[in-house]
Amino acid sequence: MRNVSNPLGNLSHDIPASIVVFLVALPLCLGIALASGAPMFAGIIAGIVGGLVIGSLSGSQVSVSGPAAGLTTIVIAAIHDLGSFQVFLCAVVLAGAIQIVLGFVKAGSIGHFFPSAVIKGMLAAIGIILILKQVPHALGYDRDFEGDESFDQPDGQNTFTEIMNAWDYVTPGAILICLLSIAIIILWERPQLKKYAFFQWVPSPLVVVLLGISANLLFEHSVPFLDIPAEHLVAIQASTGVSDFLGQLTFPDFSALTNSKVYFTAITLALVASLESLLSLEAADKMDHFKRTTPPNRELKAQGIGNMISGLLGGLPITAVIVRSSANISSGGRSRASTILHGMWLLLAVILIPRFLNLIPLACLAAILIMTGFKLTKPQLYVDMFRKGIGQYLPFIVTVVAILFTNLLIGIFIGIIVGVFFVLRSNFQEALSLVKHGENYLLRMHKDVSFLNKALLRQTFEKIPRNTNLIIDGGDSQFIDADIIETIEDFMLNAPSRHIQVEIKKSYASLNDFFRKHD
Repeated sequence: MRNVSNPLGNLSHDIPASIVVFLVALPLCLGIALASGAPMFAGIIAGIVGGLVIGSLSGSQVSVSGPAAGLTTIVIAAIHDLGSFQVFLCAVVLAGAIQIVLGFVKAGSIGHFFPSAVIKGMLAAIGIILILKQVPHALGYDRDFEGDESFDQPDGQNTFTEIMNAWDYVTPGAILICLLSIAIIILWERPQLKKYAFFQWVPSPLVVVLLGISANLLFEHSVPFLDIPAEHLVAIQASTGVSDFLGQLTFPDFSALTNSKVYFTAITLALVASLESLLSLEAADKMDHFKRTTPPNRELKAQGIGNMISGLLGGLPITAVIVRSSANISSGGRSRASTILHGMWLLLAVILIPRFLNLIPLACLAAILIMTGFKLTKPQLYVDMFRKGIGQYLPFIVTVVAILFTNLLIGIFIGIIVGVFFVLRSNFQEALSLVKHGENYLLRMHKDVSFLNKALLRQTFEKIPRNTNLIIDGGDSQFIDADIIETIEDFMLNAPSRHIQVEIKKSYASLNDFFRKHD
């Protein structure tokens, strides 16, 4: 396992994966900044810091961090309430400091309580959302920002009405490029081609982007009917070098530290960003082909340092993000080198080749994200979850539907509620068992029996008929609530009136005094 996680030993896998993540991250960074009401450059800064800083400090080998769509509503409201972007950056720096504290007090352990079925439902839902949200971009309609994951959109539409509206604004060249791009990605994955070194080292999304640029230049000069308008291309502010890049940095206004709203915003950002990071971390670990686990408290510290640096440089708040992480894993990323390199590609690209980036049709990137989404929500996943029974399938499918029709955090919360219900239901069923043999009954208590099982215990007592014998065995239980003992005692007082003989089976090994045998 140590060799698999070695950044220098897996470059043949990590370099191609990093290019894919870079191509996916670029429009998402720009789109999320646009939707947040922040400077476009702020999204790029957040993406660079997420790759270079958090990628270096995180314990995760495959998770990717950057600006998150789940924070856009918080960011746009905070910038408005605080009065300026510079004051908001002060809140981002404070949020990072709070996350570091959360890491030291081991708050990351909350991530271990997310049910597995809910995490799988989250991944499947993100896959569906990726596909649905990219359909308008594939058609050449770009009113909704890249990276939007919510059902209700800032443009007043929702996921489905946006698709219907897109058909009224079809761009033939965009459709053609998207279809060709999908065909190339599918072809690139064929086992017959993967045995050649060229197809292993050169990622299909890079070929797709080069094809898209070439095709659109051809359309512009030779096939005007298929020409793609400028609004359907990547739009990043051109810089002329390092000095120009540095000149675009924005710095926080620390004079706002006397403003109580700054602290409220910082706490909100820290809690929501930490929760989204922990969710993404759990999901990334489940997708990791090598089944490695990430220390959540170390992740919170890394996220906190990243947010402090992002805020100091004029970047958006950062979280670990599902889409970029899944693109990294599905593209063969094995170590943190992929994440770090994607941050470096972002930095070099915006400094050295911004005009080249502005030639990329969004239809190319839509194709990449559609295929990434399909890998997250394959039909076989639904079949596998169904076979695991209703206790796994229902929380899974409820999470999928809830996220699809709300947003990531609300959907996860609904999924967790359903998941907890099934956990409690399972505990109810497994806590007690009643066995009959003739006129003799054995009531055995398993595991922990809490006050939540009180109603079930009473129902079980009611099932025992008159003129029978009952043995109650609690020797296997590690914990029995006082309410349960009281219910047993009440039943024992009432049993003679029903001619039921009750025997309490005691043992020296019992952990509960009521069932322990004393000399």
